[in-house]
Amino acid sequence: MGIKAVLFDFNGVIINDERIHEQLISEIMVEENMRPQPGEFRQICLGRSDRVCLKELFANRGRFPSDEYIAKLIARKSQAYREQLEQMTKLPTFPGLEDFIYKVRVAQWKMAVVTGAIRPEVELVLQRLKLASYFPVIVTGDDITTSKPRPDGYLLAVDRLNHKYPDLQLRPGECVAIEDTPAGIAAAKAAGIPVVGVANTFPFHMMQRQANWAVDYLWDLELDRIQQIYAAGS
Repeated sequence: MGIKAVLFDFNGVIINDERIHEQLISEIMVEENMRPQPGEFRQICLGRSDRVCLKELFANRGRFPSDEYIAKLIARKSQAYREQLEQMTKLPTFPGLEDFIYKVRVAQWKMAVVTGAIRPEVELVLQRLKLASYFPVIVTGDDITTSKPRPDGYLLAVDRLNHKYPDLQLRPGECVAIEDTPAGIAAAKAAGIPVVGVANTFPFHMMQRQANWAVDYLWDLELDRIQQIYAAGS
């Protein structure tokens, strides 16, 4: 058994946009007469969908808006997010991303994105970065009702890759996930997918404790070594 596919998280792995999301969530909270608390965004929202993030932020204040109301807030936030990105001449990414994607392409492994972000945001970023053609499968928060740390997004990505490439016969254990948050690592592991934790958002020691492998930057990841481990069945 070897690696056949690499499944990427989006926010915190492909685009460095934590600051933007925290700002936009804080603006929504203020507009909704809720006072943002220090550290709350990182604790509740990182690695999770906007739907889950907003619901929990409201619930912590004893408020339980309808799904329709939450959907309107998400749409408003998404519009503001895309407007901010469109004002940037260069999108913020992480060191080693392009080099790593090149290595995956040379290895001829399939690639997919698995994220709680909504599809218009993901497609905008991938197009701006000229990476869209490398990701034939994208699973977003629009496709599933659950959020990481649940494994549903990862399992759906495997299913969609198999549908797109019937001869692939991909199993979760033949994938590797790239994640930057505890919620994302837990989601991939629950799907039976080994995980590389990249220390873009949380410190290296946290990634090291929770992921199968941990790196400071994607260019540190030795794909040949990981492939040998897979091939040996470890």
